[in-house]
Amino acid sequence: MTRSDLVEELAARFGQLTHRDAEFAVKTILDAVGDALVRGHRIEIRGFGSFSVNHRPPRMGRNPRSGEAVAIPEKRVPHFKPGKALREAVDKRTAEMEVSSAPATHQI
Repeated sequence: MTRSDLVEELAARFGQLTHRDAEFAVKTILDAVGDALVRGHRIEIRGFGSFSVNHRPPRMGRNPRSGEAVAIPEKRVPHFKPGKALREAVDKRTAEMEVSSAPATHQI
C-alpha cells in the first residue's frame, strides 16, 4: 500500500471527507510521526505498534572488492515494532491463506 492508496482508502471510508482533506490528514499524521522520530521520541499506537529510533554504534566493516577495512560511523535508524493485536491478526490471516492455497489431498 502506498501513500496514495492510503489517501484513497481514507477518502472512501469517510464519504464526507474530500480527497484533499484525506491527503492533508495522511500528510499531517506522517509528518508528526517523522518529526517525533527525528527528535528521538517513541510513538506508540495501541493495538497497532510502536515506532522508535535505534542507535547503531560505530563499527569496522570491509570493502568487498579490496578487502580494505572501512570505519562505519554510528547512526540512528527508525524502527517499527508491531503490537500484539497486529501480530496476531497478520498471523491469523497468513494461516488462513496457507490453508486455502494448500493442495487438496485425496484419499483412496
